[in-house]
Amino acid sequence: MMDFVAFDLETTGTQPLEDGIVEIGAVKFLDGHPQADFCKLINPGMPIPREAYEVHKISDEDVRDQPRIEEVMDDFTAYCGDLPLIAHNAKFDFKFLETAVKREQCKAPSGQVLDTYGLAKKVIKGVPNYRLETLTKHFDFPNTVFHRASEDAEYCGKLFLRILETLDSNGISLSIPSLVQLGEMREMFLPQIASSGQEQLGLF
Repeated sequence: MMDFVAFDLETTGTQPLEDGIVEIGAVKFLDGHPQADFCKLINPGMPIPREAYEVHKISDEDVRDQPRIEEVMDDFTAYCGDLPLIAHNAKFDFKFLETAVKREQCKAPSGQVLDTYGLAKKVIKGVPNYRLETLTKHFDFPNTVFHRASEDAEYCGKLFLRILETLDSNGISLSIPSLVQLGEMREMFLPQIASSGQEQLGLF
C-alpha cells in the first residue's frame, strides 16, 4: 500500500494571489493507517472576511498570535518529506501553496500532488456529486465536522485508500503516473527554492 500525506487548507477566500492561508491540516498514512496529524493555524496578514469565517469558523482573534506561512512551511515540509501529497480538489490547495512558496521563498514538500476529486469521478459511481462530504457519507466514514483542515485531510486520506483498494481489486496499476493519467491531472510539484532563491521545480 502506498504511503502518503493527505492535506487540506483553510483560507481567507478563493483567490491565491489576493487571499491567504489560515490553517494547514495533514495526516500521514503509512501502510494504510493514519499516523499523528499535523495541524497549524496561520496568521494570513489580512482580515478574515465574514464569508470565510462562516465556512471554517476561524476568526481574526484565533490567528492573531499565530506564525506566518513561511514559518509553518518549514515544519510542514519536514512532516511530509518526499511522500505523495493527496488533496480533494487539489488544484485549489496546490495554487495557494505554490503562491505562498514563491512569494515567501520558503521550503515546500517535494512529493507529487494527487487529486482525489478527479480519481473519485473515474472510480466511484452512484453518488449525486463528488464533494468530500458526500463521498464520506457514501462510505459511512465516522465523521464529526467538515471545513476544518485536519478533519478534511483525514477524510481525504481515507477516501484515497478506498480508491486504491478499488483500483487494486480491478488489477489497475497504483503507480503515481497511472493515477495521474486516470484522474486526468496535470503533474503538480511544489516549487523547490534553492539557497540562491531560484525556483527549481514547479507545475509541469
